[in-house]
Parts: sequence; C-alpha cells; structure tokens
Amino acid sequence: MEGPTSGELPIKTESDIVACRKAIRECATSAGFGVTDVTRIVTAVSELARNVYVHADHGIMRWSFHAQPGKIGIELVFQDQGQGIDNVDQAMLPGYSTAKSMGMGLPGVKRLMDEMEVTSEVGAGTTVKVRKWARA
Repeated sequence: MEGPTSGELPIKTESDIVACRKAIRECATSAGFGVTDVTRIVTAVSELARNVYVHADHGIMRWSFHAQPGKIGIELVFQDQGQGIDNVDQAMLPGYSTAKSMGMGLPGVKRLMDEMEVTSEVGAGTTVKVRKWARA
C-alpha cells in the first residue's frame, strides 16, 4: 500500500468535508479497494463529515488501515463535542432527522459500510466508527 496508513483531518468548514473525501479516496484506492467500495467509503465519509459540520460545528476524522489474513480494512472515526444524539437507536431509523433533512444519513452509512458503531452522550458529543473490508 502506498500513501499514509493512518491520519487525521479537522472538520470545521465545507472545504474540510471535500478534503476528507479526497484523502480517503486516495488512501482507499492506494490500499487496493475496488471502484465500487471506494465510492461507498467516500459516500460514507461525505455523510459523516457533513453531520459533524452541521450538527456539531467542528470535529475530526481519523482513519487507519488494518490488515488481517486475506483482507485489508479501513477504519474511519468521526468525533465531535456537539450536542450529542438523544436516541441513537431512533437516529438509525430511515427517515428520522433533527435537521429537517430526509433522515437517510446514518442508516445509509450503515448500509454502505461493513461495520458501524455510534456512541453519543447528550451535551458531550458523538463518535461514529465505521469499517470497510476488502480482500487483500
């Protein structure tokens, strides 16, 4: 794999969302993910970075690659210190939104990625961790 195997980017502006997408597209392609999986990963990055920007004003995206026998994976962690999510289970339902949107963001990300964990504390922020695996 060429390029960085881990990194971190801030999310404070709309330009940062674009930077996150670009960095992950380059890293995932370099790691050997196919075009379809790269598109899925970048779409998830776009949604999660936008959630940080819209709901928390600022946060960070961290990424790292993990190799296991026969496969390689990317792990993405989005973390903010925003208002938090009152009910994570409800937020994972298609159509649920607190931002007057279609409410397809988190459920969509879950469909695009292989693994997803959401932890949130009201008043303290939210952390979303997602993983995608490709055959090595």
